[in-house]
Amino acid sequence: MLRRNKVTVVGAGNIGATCAHWIAAKELADVVLVDIIEGTPQGKSLDLMQAAPIDGFDVKLVGANSYEETKDSDIVIITAGLARKPGMSRDDLLKTNADIVGGVTDEIAKYSPDAFIIVVSNPLDAMAQLAFRRSGFPKNRVMGMAGVLDSARMRCFLAEALDVSVEDVTAFVLGGHGDTMVPLPRYSTCAGIPITELLPAEKIEEINKRTANGGAEIVGLLKTGSAYYAPSLGAVEMAASILKDKKRILPCAVYLEGEYGINNLFVGVPVKLGKNGVEQIIEISLTNEERAALQKSAGAVQELIDVLGI
Repeated sequence: MLRRNKVTVVGAGNIGATCAHWIAAKELADVVLVDIIEGTPQGKSLDLMQAAPIDGFDVKLVGANSYEETKDSDIVIITAGLARKPGMSRDDLLKTNADIVGGVTDEIAKYSPDAFIIVVSNPLDAMAQLAFRRSGFPKNRVMGMAGVLDSARMRCFLAEALDVSVEDVTAFVLGGHGDTMVPLPRYSTCAGIPITELLPAEKIEEINKRTANGGAEIVGLLKTGSAYYAPSLGAVEMAASILKDKKRILPCAVYLEGEYGINNLFVGVPVKLGKNGVEQIIEISLTNEERAALQKSAGAVQELIDVLGI
């Protein structure tokens, strides 16, 4: 009998529940939604199950408060943790979310020792490194979702500025997820044309800044939460590339061992994602200025890793 793919989403808040929604709607996999709050994952899963006859997707959705149901998952997406509140930096979340993500990772390693882990919890790069260390999984099976989101934000703003379809815009963002991320206009295009040929430098700089502050802008508007539609879909795009062996080139937070001059650290770079997870880390040439910005971004991640002692 053909076995369907199985994806566990840890955390049934806005990002986790929306992740489950995207996965189900795309019929990517059966979904287990896990949360410590009794009733929440069960209720949201049941609601999604009842949406299936309307939209016509055939997947199984299960809500759970423990990890037995997650056994033998192909992919686990970790969204658990506290969300940012206005005025709160990603670093403020560090200790609390480290405890949460560490505990979750132990359960994943126990019940799904062959799974791929996609981390969405903030501060992203540090949480991915924590999951990598705690799980003991090889580096090709642990990754963080940030670059897909940051690039999508940049693409959105570029398409708006150019008054073109978002489908024709590609954007490249490297580095840690946060204020030190490194948008690369030279590698960003509209229908293959570099955006540096199409927009004035000051407009590009304005878009770069808005991209780096993309999450904070939404937190400021929502006041009681943070972004969830785009972050959840970013994680699902990564999962789809692995499950379907699509070999998409996507910017993801991965463990670097000398690439870009960065060692033993999770930082966002372009990678090929296929059935073996991170199948290739792609090194692109950077100007001195871009390389310095990437090193600065890596330094910000290293500070968090030092605080956690991992």
